[in-house]
Amino acid sequence: MHHRIKATSISRKPQAVRRDAPAPPQWPTYQGQSQFVGTSPSGRVTVYVDPTLGQPGLQNAQDLVSDADRVVTANDQIFNSQGQPVSVIVYALDGRTDGTGGADHGGCDYNIGAAIEVCASFGSSARVSALFEAELSECSMGGNLCGVSTGEGLSRWCATVIGNNVLSDFATAPTWQQDGMQDFVDQTDPTDGNPDSTGCTMAFLSWLMSQGYTLSQIAQAMVKRGANGTLAQLYADLGAGSAGDAWNNFTTAVQNLNGPISSDDPFGGGAQLSQLSHINPETLAMAGRIFSAIVSDVAAGKSHQRIVASVRAAMTSAPHEVAAD
Repeated sequence: MHHRIKATSISRKPQAVRRDAPAPPQWPTYQGQSQFVGTSPSGRVTVYVDPTLGQPGLQNAQDLVSDADRVVTANDQIFNSQGQPVSVIVYALDGRTDGTGGADHGGCDYNIGAAIEVCASFGSSARVSALFEAELSECSMGGNLCGVSTGEGLSRWCATVIGNNVLSDFATAPTWQQDGMQDFVDQTDPTDGNPDSTGCTMAFLSWLMSQGYTLSQIAQAMVKRGANGTLAQLYADLGAGSAGDAWNNFTTAVQNLNGPISSDDPFGGGAQLSQLSHINPETLAMAGRIFSAIVSDVAAGKSHQRIVASVRAAMTSAPHEVAAD
């Protein structure tokens, strides 16, 4: 079973295959020769390339060797866990060399998913790093989350944050809205290949992050829930409000946007992550509870006095622990 995502260069001279090159793993789909390029300084990422790609592909692979430890360190921080060594090959997935062939790996943990394929992106190695993170993050998801819509959305958000939105052409949230905004908040789609359910997840996580919840908080709560967890349960686990209110509050927020959704971050949550990083997490959580209370009360048509009372209650309530069941 495959779990695939679809949709600053340093000049170096090509290097010959090293005689002490390690044996490559069995790749999910790649069948050609695997040219060893190098191993990251930490030893955690071993990179290969399809030698038929020539200098542009080799450049992508060399840049990934240099950038890989930044990616794995950031991924560890998101999931609050130590990842294991992985191997990566850069080649032309679907015959493409602009990154749009996506990436692939074999499973949802480091035992069966550690052989990662990423599409070459000539002249834009940042896209290769982001594609690497999309698959690496799935190895950190506890064994099964990456095969469903929630896990797919989470992996794309990891790639978005660590890759500085360099994969914006992979956006699915606009498709979800254009196709009628099906409710994938109260239900989880048992596939990672439906752009509507992935798009709903992307928009929902954007909304949560715009309320101050960090990607790390979100990721760890989703991993605890696993493949059977829903976005509505995530909403409650984070302390944003009742699971039963999640869909209505979310769609109200979507309807209040200035225009149609045009990206995977319609609420600007990703853009606020760095701006909010210096604020105390408890303050961010309180802000999220207050915002959620206001949206819920406004949607219900409650009076000004009731809204003020809800805000006061949110300000004095104790922080919610992330639920494990």
